[in-house]
Amino acid sequence: MLTLKDKIIELLKVDDGFTDREITDKIMGHGKPQQNVNIACRDMESRGLIQRVKRSDGKIGNYLSDSKINNVHENHIIEKHTDGLSEDEIKDIINKDLISKGWETQVAWAKTPGIDIDAFRVNERWIIEVKGCGSRNAMRLNYFLAILGETLQRMSDPNAKYSIALPDLQQYRNLWERLPRLAKERTGFTALFVNEVSEIEEVK
Repeated sequence: MLTLKDKIIELLKVDDGFTDREITDKIMGHGKPQQNVNIACRDMESRGLIQRVKRSDGKIGNYLSDSKINNVHENHIIEKHTDGLSEDEIKDIINKDLISKGWETQVAWAKTPGIDIDAFRVNERWIIEVKGCGSRNAMRLNYFLAILGETLQRMSDPNAKYSIALPDLQQYRNLWERLPRLAKERTGFTALFVNEVSEIEEVK
């Protein structure tokens, strides 16, 4: 039987950066007391198993110690994974590219709610939703379906351009290719595939 600490580690392997409250909701049930999770996380931090780092929303997130976390700006951190680009790494690459092309951007770093990248240039607006690499095929499928749904929910500005951004992995390209052409044409979505040398390819 998995202990509470085992369950926390397994959760953070899938997607880390969760607060104690978020971990409690996912493992023990929404609204359950978080004291035991807080104690467990603090103990694991003291043993070097996890790191507790302030997120861009001011809350403390829990990260596995084998995740590479770089402080790149006083207002946010970028979490790096060894198995592919993380969501924040993709946001960072796209954000820098947009700024270099004259866009002004608003980025929802880490788990901050809202539009992932909201970019403006003169009379143009570009809304981009982002997902990271994931660690398993089933997870990537869920990420792909989720990002489509999230983008549809953002479609309130008829003049904006809408895109999804994903790591340049064959599975994600296959999923995009299998999306019906009619769906792409009706929504106007494009896909941005980002690789580890910061190259971005936009695909319609």
